[in-house]
Amino acid sequence: MKTHALALGIAAAALVAVSGCNKAGNTNKNETVQTPEAKKAAGTKTIAAGLAQNGRFMAAAKAAGLDQTLAGPGPYTVLVPDDAAFDKAPAGTFDTKPENRAQLTGVLTNMILPGTVLVADIDKLIDQKNGKGTLATMGGGLLTATKEGGNTVLTDAAGNKATITKGDEQYTNGVVHHVDAVLMPSKKATAPAVGEKAGKKP
Repeated sequence: MKTHALALGIAAAALVAVSGCNKAGNTNKNETVQTPEAKKAAGTKTIAAGLAQNGRFMAAAKAAGLDQTLAGPGPYTVLVPDDAAFDKAPAGTFDTKPENRAQLTGVLTNMILPGTVLVADIDKLIDQKNGKGTLATMGGGLLTATKEGGNTVLTDAAGNKATITKGDEQYTNGVVHHVDAVLMPSKKATAPAVGEKAGKKP
């Protein structure tokens, strides 16, 4: 129990701490700077305020305690599965019981990238990496980005694919890309303890 609480605390702390950090794997060098056009599009809403409050993603975020983080300064890039995608996830994945909070946090942070990463940034990365780019998630996992039929597709460690159906939804603290599937974290990916690398046990 203490281990789960510790892992959860570390994951949340890592998510908050990234707001001022520039990750090496990020494709957008100006992640903390928004253009005047982006600011106008963002209006005054944070990601937490802009997403459907009665949607499955926000319900899960609230259960995991990440809604407050997504209301913070960011910036974050959030991959939001449509409600129908939640029904296709493994049974119990989005159980909101307190004992499932660590797992829930792991799944959600696997769909959050540090900084502001636009679809154009992902597509540019794909081109630079000869058709297959890699994106590091806040949960310590990796997503593979490719193009299929003109669409930008993200694949998780288990091979599950999610297509970006609507991208670049701008908010004051980042951007949201809507996807058609849930991207699950690797079973080996865990919230790293201080001084450790993701996925390694003490």
